[in-house]
Amino acid sequence: MLEELTIRNFAIIEELTIPFGSGLTVLTGETGAGKSIIIDALGLLAGGRGSVDFVRHNSKKAEIEGLFIVSSDHLAYERMSSAGIECEEGMIVLRREISRKGKSVCRVNGHLVTLTTLRSIGQTLVDIHGQHEHQELLQMDKHSGMVDNYANSTLFALKSEYEDHYDAYLSIKSELQRLRNSDRENIQRLDLIQYQLEEISRAALSDPDEDEQLEQERYKLAHAEKLYELLQYAYTYLHDEGKGLQWVRESAGHLKEASEIDPALMQTSEQVNSSFYMIEEASYSIREHIDQLDFDPARLEQIESRLAEIEQLKRKYGGSITEIMAFADEIAREQEALVNLDEHIRHYEEKLNEKAVELFSAANALTKGRKEAAKMLSEAVELELADLFMEKTRFSVSFQPPIHGEEVQSDGQVKAFTRDGQERLEFYMSPNAGEPEKALAKIASGGEISRIMLALKRILSHSSQRTALIFDEVDTGVSGRVAQAIGEKIAAIAAAETQVLCITHLPQVAALAASHMHIAKEENKGRVHTTVTELGDTARVDEVARMLSGSAVTAATRENARELLNFSTP
Repeated sequence: MLEELTIRNFAIIEELTIPFGSGLTVLTGETGAGKSIIIDALGLLAGGRGSVDFVRHNSKKAEIEGLFIVSSDHLAYERMSSAGIECEEGMIVLRREISRKGKSVCRVNGHLVTLTTLRSIGQTLVDIHGQHEHQELLQMDKHSGMVDNYANSTLFALKSEYEDHYDAYLSIKSELQRLRNSDRENIQRLDLIQYQLEEISRAALSDPDEDEQLEQERYKLAHAEKLYELLQYAYTYLHDEGKGLQWVRESAGHLKEASEIDPALMQTSEQVNSSFYMIEEASYSIREHIDQLDFDPARLEQIESRLAEIEQLKRKYGGSITEIMAFADEIAREQEALVNLDEHIRHYEEKLNEKAVELFSAANALTKGRKEAAKMLSEAVELELADLFMEKTRFSVSFQPPIHGEEVQSDGQVKAFTRDGQERLEFYMSPNAGEPEKALAKIASGGEISRIMLALKRILSHSSQRTALIFDEVDTGVSGRVAQAIGEKIAAIAAAETQVLCITHLPQVAALAASHMHIAKEENKGRVHTTVTELGDTARVDEVARMLSGSAVTAATRENARELLNFSTP
């Protein structure tokens, strides 16, 4: 339920905070007072298209904020969870700001979100129905959606299954078409793959670390002279006469004699003696390393050549030897597929035939479900229309093949399919007894369209899950007992656990409301301001009287208003 709506600097509204209750709330007032501006603000909160024209003159930005309370199983929970937004205690705050420069900022429970996310969540909370939405009834592509919504979960499951088969069929067909149409490309591709495989094969790559090992060896060879010089110095300073080892040996001998005099030096003597043998062993190792040093220019040239070969393969096929080998495996599989192209084409043809059978079956199940739903929907619409003084009207749903669709053949049958199914649905009606049913879009008058749409809203309100249903002057063009019937129908929708906000000029509709808001426009210091006032009993009588008379309110019109309000009180 929409608990509260706050609007600042929006069109002619400077600042408004409107609390809403459950049931039917009507908003009335003179033309131009700002009733539809409030609906526009709600539309923006639900993700509608913004415009700098909405920003009040001389203001930096327009701000709209709405507080909604929803149940824990509401669809908005799932949408918010997907966006990583928590919903505590069922409270959802939508906020939209539009700057004078056209920048739009959207927030949900304080989190910055994209307009797409705001729209995804907002459209589960608010359903605005105005004169423009009547046009949906004249658009055939909307009719199947209404039938599907009426059947709800049953048809949604069948529709989802059908869409999966339809998408899979198109995917297989596309792949098959690609295989059939690209013979020349396949031959060229095969030549390229064979060249690449031969080039990689010639390199005989097997060790993923070969390039690193070669680079280490190259560095060593490139610095062989320096290495020889350093090792030679190290050996000479240890091993030659009068150098390191000789002095350590002399020291060890003296310490040994000293330890025989003072046993406390025994451990030190052993340490120096052991060090001598360790250094002597190290000097032998250095000597051996020097003897093994071999500066081979041919080997260096060989390493340079191999590294260049590997580097070239890296530039063409991957950043490392591992990636080059993986690329080779991948194109080898592709080569096998291209070599066996005919076999692959036959494989996809078989898959396409199998999927066509499944698509026919899924489409037939969807059609069967839709026909059952369409029959029940037609009966429900006719019952609702009877309450709206269209009791002679017959309503039905026509099933016709799609005008444009994907032709699919299976078991000798050829049918056209779209992602919506194997049929296009269109609402038909006959407003008078004895006349044939014809397309609603061709024969329905404006008043009939309004009542049929209201009947559908009444029927579909149970499955829409939307929190607030908003009617913007949907009763335009009707009067008298039809107006009364429309008001009762809107009140019935509000009673069916759906909050309804209704802008109306009809006193019959206003009299049925649980809450009556009056929208007025006043001028102060050269600026126009819009105000919203919840009417008490006396003020409500005056407002309904004004709506009845259309001009001056008299004692007689007040009496008529009291009578209408008393008559309309449940």
